[in-house]
Amino acid sequence: MKTTRVRWFLVFWLFVLSAVSYLDRVNISIAGGSIVDAYHLSEVQLGKVFSAMLVGYALFQTVGGRLADRFGPRFVLTAGVVWWGIFTALTALVPAQIADALFLFIAVRFCLGAGEAVIYPSANQFVARWIPVGERGLANGWIFAGVGAGAGLTPPLITYFMIHYGWRSSFWISAAIGLVAGGIWFVAARDTPAAHPRVSSPELAIIQSGLTLEVPGTDPSTRDTGLVPWRRVIASKNVWAVTISYFCYGYVAWIFFSWFYRYLAKVRGLDLKASAFYTMLPFLAMLAGCLLGGIINDRLTRLRGPRLGRCVLAAVSIGLAGLFIAFGAQVQSARVASFILAGGAGALYLSQSSFWSVTADIAGRSSGSVSGFMNTGNQIGAAITTILTPWFGVRFGWTAPFLAAAALCVIGAASWLVVDPTKTLNSLSQETPRAAGVAGLGPATTQNSSRDRRSHSDDGAESKREPWG
Repeated sequence: MKTTRVRWFLVFWLFVLSAVSYLDRVNISIAGGSIVDAYHLSEVQLGKVFSAMLVGYALFQTVGGRLADRFGPRFVLTAGVVWWGIFTALTALVPAQIADALFLFIAVRFCLGAGEAVIYPSANQFVARWIPVGERGLANGWIFAGVGAGAGLTPPLITYFMIHYGWRSSFWISAAIGLVAGGIWFVAARDTPAAHPRVSSPELAIIQSGLTLEVPGTDPSTRDTGLVPWRRVIASKNVWAVTISYFCYGYVAWIFFSWFYRYLAKVRGLDLKASAFYTMLPFLAMLAGCLLGGIINDRLTRLRGPRLGRCVLAAVSIGLAGLFIAFGAQVQSARVASFILAGGAGALYLSQSSFWSVTADIAGRSSGSVSGFMNTGNQIGAAITTILTPWFGVRFGWTAPFLAAAALCVIGAASWLVVDPTKTLNSLSQETPRAAGVAGLGPATTQNSSRDRRSHSDDGAESKREPWG
C-alpha cells in the first residue's frame, strides 16, 4: 500500500492559517496612519489599539489551549478563524464621526485577539497527535513560517488596497481570505490520524510509532484522560524557563509587527511604497528562519539529542538576534539598517520551532494547555512592546527601543540553558505514581491500580494524594 503524506498537507494548511492570522494582526499597523488621520488619534492611542489585540490574545491563550486539548484542533481552530474573521471586518465598520472611536477600536481588537488565541495551541495539539517526535522541528518550522509569510505579504497587499480602494477595504479582504481558509481546514482536517479517511495504514504506523503519547480516540468520554493538572504545570522549571524566554521573544518580535512600518516612514523618512518594501524584509527573514531552524532542530535532535537540537539552538539564535538588533538600530542608512534588523528578525525565528517542539515533547496530551500558557508570556511581552516602544522613542530616541529589545534577547537566550527537554510533565507522575493514579494522568495501568486502591480503601487512597492532586 502506498504511504500517504496527509500529515504534511495539514501542516501546510496550518502554515496558511498562520499566515492569515498574521495578515489579520498586522494589517492595522499598515493602515495605522490612515486610521490616525481619520479618527484624530495620537501615536500613543494607536499603541493602545495595537496592544488591545495582544491583551485579548494573551488572556485567552490558556483557555484556547484547554479547549484544543478537550475538543480537538479541527473544531476549535475552525471556530477561532470564523470568530476573528468577523472582528477583522468589524474593525472597518467603526464610524468615522463618533466620540468613542478609540474605545470601539480597543474593544473590537481585544475580541479579535481572543479569537486568534486558539491558533497556535490548537496547532501544537495537532503536532502532538499527528507528528512523530523526529519531524516536529520541521513541522513547527512550516507552521510558524506562516508568520513571516503573512506578515511579509501584508504591507504590499494592504498598501495596494489602501491606495486603490481605501483603508477599510483592506480589512474586508483580510476577513474574506480567513473565512475561506478556515472552511478548507474544517473539511480537510481530522483530530487524529486514525479518524482521517485518507491516511494510509503505513502512514498511520509511522505516526503512531513516533509519538510521545497515546493518541486519544474519538470517543468524547476519553478526551479529558491524561490531562496534566495545572499545579504540575505551574511548578515546572521547564515551563517557566520557556515562558520567560518566550516573553522576551514576543517583546522583540512585536517591534517589527507593530512599529517597524511606522518607524521606517516617520523616523527613517522613507515614503509609503519604500516603507512597505523594506517592512517586508524582516518578515521574509522570519519565514526563512522558521524553515531553516526547523530543519536544523530536527537534524541536531536526531544526531545529538534534544538538549542540543532544541535548547542550545534556541539560545544561540536568540543571542545572535540581539547582536543584529543592537547594531542595526545604530546604522545611519535606513536601507542598510533595514537589512541588518531583518537579519535580527531571521535569527530570532531560527529558535521558533524549539519553543513549540519542546512543549509538545514535555506536555504530550496537554500540549495545547502548556503551549497556551507559554504563549501567554509571549503575548504579554508583545503587548508591553506595543505601548513602550513609542514611549521610549519619544523620551529617549528611537535607538532606545531596539537596545531594550537586544537586552531582552540576552535574558531569553539564557533561559534556555536551564531547560531539560527530556523531563516530561507526565514523567513526574511516573515518579510519583500514587498522585498520578489519583489524578488520572498516567498510563492505563496506573489509573487502574489507583482505582483498585480506592475500591479497597477510600481513606487510604485519600491519604496518599499529593496536595494538589
